[in-house]
Amino acid sequence: MGYVSARGGLDAIRAAESLVRTKRLVSESNWLEEDQILDKLRLLVDRVMSEAGLWDPRLASKAIRQSEGDATEAVHLLRAYRSTLPRFAYSEAIDADDATVMRRIVPAFQRVPGNQLLGRSVDYTARFLERTGDDDAREEAEKLRAAQTEESRDIEPASEEIAPRRLMELLREMDMLVDRRLEDDPEPFDITRTPARPPAPRSALLSSMARADTGALVNQWYRNILGPDGYLHEVTLGEVRHANMPLNVRHPVTGETVTIMQVRVSEVEAIEDLEGVEEDRSRFDVGYGLCFGHNERKAIAMANLDIACHRDAGRTQLEQSLLLTTDALDSAGFLEHLKLPHYVTFRSMIERKIAVRKARQRRDA
Repeated sequence: MGYVSARGGLDAIRAAESLVRTKRLVSESNWLEEDQILDKLRLLVDRVMSEAGLWDPRLASKAIRQSEGDATEAVHLLRAYRSTLPRFAYSEAIDADDATVMRRIVPAFQRVPGNQLLGRSVDYTARFLERTGDDDAREEAEKLRAAQTEESRDIEPASEEIAPRRLMELLREMDMLVDRRLEDDPEPFDITRTPARPPAPRSALLSSMARADTGALVNQWYRNILGPDGYLHEVTLGEVRHANMPLNVRHPVTGETVTIMQVRVSEVEAIEDLEGVEEDRSRFDVGYGLCFGHNERKAIAMANLDIACHRDAGRTQLEQSLLLTTDALDSAGFLEHLKLPHYVTFRSMIERKIAVRKARQRRDA
């Protein structure tokens, strides 16, 4: 490749970096605190942690501040930092039913085991831009804070609300699902140490999608459900959850399993209507998606693409596209490198054009 240094050399590069740092740090009155990012930009923090594959809200907030709100650059910073960390333990396998549910909706059934828990969501309200002034907004916040009495804060949710029975269990009892559960428990594919290439095990595909760029994953999902006839294929969500999931490791001394922290996750089970010639048309199949933080958009796309890859069975390039083109750093890195000096490369292209032109002129003469 014909890369050469930027004009001005190292001094120009340092000056460019200094300009970024100066603009970010020079104004003390407008310094953005970590707690502000964590509290007010929680969904951005969750997205960065998910695509970086590292759960640490405070580090994610630092990365967002350093990258000036560029989510892809923040992911790059977090992954680079994670690569320097030692791996001192492996987490134990846990049951997703052990998670404490904060939000749970079941679009497929009106009455399901357990309750619908809308939680923190704007899915059911109109999208109007709030143009309230800062003073009025602070006054409204104070009123809301005062309305939250100690009695309302002390109310504990019922056990069936924080750990509701799954819709999939009900469908299995009705013998409506294809059972694809394996009798053995293979070791999950570690995409942080070995690149996943097709054909890949399901764990590699799910891990890659959990770390993929949210927009790229949604794009792949939309392309998959939009049929060649121009109509959308039937898509049904069985269950959408946002929950706190325990992270368990084995104690190095006692050998006992201990919970060291809680990790928030978004979890989705998507129902697929089987209508293929060789498929069991009397049953449904289920796709699964789980990712860090509150990012239902990514989890929904994951669940639908999971079952899509299974049904595709390698006939198209769907799996290859998911594994090779949805990672934010891979795709953005290739795009960003185009801004580096390509003087030599482009000069060689010009010389080839001139040579072709001269050869054509000699031939015509």
